[in-house]
Amino acid sequence: MANLIADSIVASCPIKSPADKFFKFFRYSMNEIVKIFPAAFTGVQLLEGEEGTVGCIKRWNYIVGGIPLTATVKIEAIDEAAKSITFAVLEGDLLLLYKSFQATLTVSEGLAKWTFVFEKATLLTPPPELYIPLAVTLCTLVDAFLLLN
Repeated sequence: MANLIADSIVASCPIKSPADKFFKFFRYSMNEIVKIFPAAFTGVQLLEGEEGTVGCIKRWNYIVGGIPLTATVKIEAIDEAAKSITFAVLEGDLLLLYKSFQATLTVSEGLAKWTFVFEKATLLTPPPELYIPLAVTLCTLVDAFLLLN
């Protein structure tokens, strides 16, 4: 079988809340997503490490395209200066379609950007395009929440 190379897709969303506040929410308060966006995120459990630190591992229960899924996700990198966090999927439903899957959130004034880097399990595996509206809706709801709180 041929080696498949990693590919990526990007989801961008305008934000009105301060970039630093938005970044800190995703670093330290991500569990709140279950309350902010319960239609898509149904549960989260800290498995290992400390909230907001590299090496922190969580199991997420979520819904994409009407299908309930799980993912065990590790914070792989945090760049405070660039306001970016990289998450790697360690196990779960995504890895049935992709050999590897990473998501990086980068926040700047007025913009939140998710970059999904993935390696397809087969040539026929579709790109994870369903994650684009999920990411945009998530950022929109978190932004609204941060503007009110």
